[in-house]
Amino acid sequence: MPGRFPRPRWAAAFAAACALTTGFAAPAAAATPSRVVDHPVRTTGCGRTAPVPAGVTTTQHLTSGGLDRTYTVHLPAHYNPRRSYPLLLSFHGHKRTSAYQEELSGFSALDAISVYPQGLVGTDGETAWTGAPYSAAADDVLLTSDLVTKLQKTLCVDANRVFAAGKSNGGGFVGVLACRLASRIAAFAPVSGAFYPQGGACHPSRSVPILDFHGTADTTIPYTGVPEKGLPPIPDWLAAWSTRDGCRAKPVSWTPVKGVVAQKWLGCDRRGTVEHYRVEGAGHVWPSTKPNLDSATPTVIDATPVIWRFFRSHPLR
Repeated sequence: MPGRFPRPRWAAAFAAACALTTGFAAPAAAATPSRVVDHPVRTTGCGRTAPVPAGVTTTQHLTSGGLDRTYTVHLPAHYNPRRSYPLLLSFHGHKRTSAYQEELSGFSALDAISVYPQGLVGTDGETAWTGAPYSAAADDVLLTSDLVTKLQKTLCVDANRVFAAGKSNGGGFVGVLACRLASRIAAFAPVSGAFYPQGGACHPSRSVPILDFHGTADTTIPYTGVPEKGLPPIPDWLAAWSTRDGCRAKPVSWTPVKGVVAQKWLGCDRRGTVEHYRVEGAGHVWPSTKPNLDSATPTVIDATPVIWRFFRSHPLR
């Protein structure tokens, strides 16, 4: 695994990101209509010179749904255009930025193409993703589909190893993607996810691998749910996914480290699986054994390496 590469600090980039997203983004001139593509697409970017430098994080633009959207991309320092790489999509939380999410998740240190989309300013004046009651009137599922298509045309992406993770509202949006892009994205990992009913009905096109993290002391998105907001208890959300994936009703449980209860539902259909890490006493955080942007108080487990192992074990086919 390569060492950590230079990455932007979220605070320095926040004002610029908000400026790019204020007013739900500017309409793009003569935008070509697109549609959500929920099936594997052949990568054509292998062998081409990368449009961004390796080893650093670069801001890029994409037209989707008639809007100019931004994202940041980080290639491994020794990126080889003739070798296919996993693609990691990492979605920030409510009020946050792509730069914040990059530093929080640490995915740019991995041997993968790491991409951090930027959410638009929603109805409450803060950045958000589709699926929340405060999100902008934009189709972020379409954005994700368009973004993966663009990346496959310009970079050497392994089409069987496209993955999505996110925090809070970004985690809730990852849940929406699991419902809508199940045949395009191989596996999904929400962290402290906000699974609002505004995400819509969930009818995935296949059984999908789901890995979920949530703290029992989360007061922002409580583990026990918030009925008046339509937020389900986390065990109910997991049970719904175990049913969609055709798994057995009761999970097996173990303790990977003291203070964490891991659960896995067995007997799922085909490549589907559901796993959950309940972090006792943790708040609304991306779990880390070191202080991070979410909290100065470490937890007893690092979410990022667990997510990376899960992703590597669950390609599309």
